[in-house]
Amino acid sequence: MSSRDSFANVIAVGFMLFALFFGAGNLIFPVMLGQLAGENIFAANAGFIVTGVGLPIFGILALAYSGKSDLQSLASRVHPLYGIIFTVALYLAIGPLFAIPRTNTVSFEMGIRPFLGNTDSFLPLLLFTIVFFGITLYFSLQSSKLVDIVGKVLTPLLLIFIGILIVIAFINPIGQVQAPTELYMTNSFFKGFQEGYLTMDALAAFVFGILIINIMKDRGATTKRVLMVSTLKVALVAGILLAIIYSSLSYMGATSVTELGRLENGGVILASVSQYYFGGFGKVLLALIVIAACLTTSIGLITACASYFTKLVPAISYKRWAILFTILSAVISNFGLSTLIAISVPVLYMLYPLAICLMVLTFLHPFFKGKTEVYQVSMLFTLTVSIFEGLKAAGIQFGVIDDLFTAILPLYSVGLGWVVPAVVGGIIGSLIRLRKHESPLVDGN
Repeated sequence: MSSRDSFANVIAVGFMLFALFFGAGNLIFPVMLGQLAGENIFAANAGFIVTGVGLPIFGILALAYSGKSDLQSLASRVHPLYGIIFTVALYLAIGPLFAIPRTNTVSFEMGIRPFLGNTDSFLPLLLFTIVFFGITLYFSLQSSKLVDIVGKVLTPLLLIFIGILIVIAFINPIGQVQAPTELYMTNSFFKGFQEGYLTMDALAAFVFGILIINIMKDRGATTKRVLMVSTLKVALVAGILLAIIYSSLSYMGATSVTELGRLENGGVILASVSQYYFGGFGKVLLALIVIAACLTTSIGLITACASYFTKLVPAISYKRWAILFTILSAVISNFGLSTLIAISVPVLYMLYPLAICLMVLTFLHPFFKGKTEVYQVSMLFTLTVSIFEGLKAAGIQFGVIDDLFTAILPLYSVGLGWVVPAVVGGIIGSLIRLRKHESPLVDGN
């Protein structure tokens, strides 16, 4: 493979990875972050990029480094049962429970609601949901290249339109950046760090990463070193694009408060900004592109989830899984975007620490020789803290435990109390394994 061909290959696959990560839902969180963070936007955006860009890259590299063929086999290093439970939970989170319903609600908030005026009726969302998921199911059950064609056309169009919007926002800002809200007065970096969970891209990296790795293998990455280097290059292309867009959208949100006020969610903000600059034409164009892009994402996620669960439970056909996930997604999506985001936060606060811990342990695997006890104790300690952090995010607090964790765990107050327990758990796991190995009564292998 010539250097020119290699460069073209990296760029092409990098853009494909970007398209996989960049759904229309990713547009709504940076602009909301900008509105809330105000003058603290730099620190908040930096935290957001760590989890919204850095972790997805880290996740893909972890898969490439592990040599495993899928997430379940990687997570089974903890325990085979854990591998199934964690993988099922992840697929449900990026599938019918949160990410797929979000494609529908984002489409409605950005594409339909701006034309409805002030109405609290549930009927428009219900009717739109029926149409949206009817189309999703139809194409999820078809053997057609239409989805690929639409994705290749719509992603550049979406980028061009958002690019124009971003350039205009920098040249002619709507207003001045305002003071941060109470949430972002202090610890804005860590708040942005947690907001990055909402993209769900670090979780999706475990699914998309296998696809990228297989592509790089097919295109000449025959050794582990070459695979790691080529995968890193591809991931950096996607990551740089994501970071630029996230940062620009955050700035756009931060400068919109003066004229637009603080709005309910990022979908409403982006639609309002588009209308501010382009009028009715902006609303129509944004609506068409976002709805079509969300449809492509929805179809892809239904397909991925149905395929995994068909492999897990072969007795139920792919068609039945697809129908089940489509109906479930449709029902959940009618709670509305703001409610859906609020419900997903506690679950993501529980899942993300486990995902991050698995990534780190994957890279450290050779150093502790892959001992199961290291995985198990580290994950157990991480899970214990993350459960309470998730419950706290849901407004459910256990006073005694919360006070104890606040007193003894660094970073607990900013939602990262699981970090030290994860490290301590890994050390304890190593000591347990060492003790077993030294005991004459226990087989150390």
